[in-house]
Amino acid sequence: MALVIQGRDIDTQALKRIAKTTRATGIDRLSDSAFRLNDAHPDDGLAALCAESQLDFGFVPDSRRLNDFRLLVMDMDSTLITMETIDELADMVGIKPQVAAITERAMRGEIEYDQSLRERLALLEGLGTDALQRVYDERLNFSPGAERMLKTVRAAGIKTLLVSGGFTYMTDRLKSRVQLDYTHSNVLEIQDGKLTGKVTGEIVNADAKRAALLRVAGELGISKAQIAGVGDGANDLKFMAECGVSFAYRAKPVVREQTTYAINHAGLDGLLYFLSADNNQ
Repeated sequence: MALVIQGRDIDTQALKRIAKTTRATGIDRLSDSAFRLNDAHPDDGLAALCAESQLDFGFVPDSRRLNDFRLLVMDMDSTLITMETIDELADMVGIKPQVAAITERAMRGEIEYDQSLRERLALLEGLGTDALQRVYDERLNFSPGAERMLKTVRAAGIKTLLVSGGFTYMTDRLKSRVQLDYTHSNVLEIQDGKLTGKVTGEIVNADAKRAALLRVAGELGISKAQIAGVGDGANDLKFMAECGVSFAYRAKPVVREQTTYAINHAGLDGLLYFLSADNNQ
């Protein structure tokens, strides 16, 4: 096993302390923000050492390679992109704090997702569709490292699936913009150019995200071991349970506890170094 250490700023002395603690036999530089410690061993003090230096860590099998995977499944809001779309729509009418509070409770798993979405959308009834375009144009930003990550997995022949409790208005545009293979999200109900406060069809909740993953995996004829997934909220846990490797990205505690790796400090491209023991990313 190799121990991968990542972070925005890696202190040399901290890296050496981790190597000593885990009895690693050598250190390889993967990038400016990632290192591999060879033949490292688990240690009870490792998590505390990394937390102190604001570093992400994870043990990676020496045999694992990026092209072992065939599908990467991603959440959208606060994962692939930095914002929560519905919160930014609410900001257009001055009710972001109220909507964001409901979003936060849902992501923590404190309230049922379908209920939370209905409550939030009801507050947006009557909002013009021009607000959707403004949010896309003015506020949508990719998470650090997201575009590099997508480019790398695409080059490796890995298909991409975006499953989101957000809206097709955003996912359709992202699909074209960054060449995603599949997307699945909510369809907003619109009448006379305004939101009705409802969605058309089923709500894309945790079960719907999982079903979308299983449907695509079936079409591709791939196994669980060939799937990687990344998300940040409680409604991502069911789809990530169907992945051979899962990532909690800037995630809520309930998610970090149930995924293979946590990325709290590195960019989204940090998942590449956990998906492969090789340093050719």
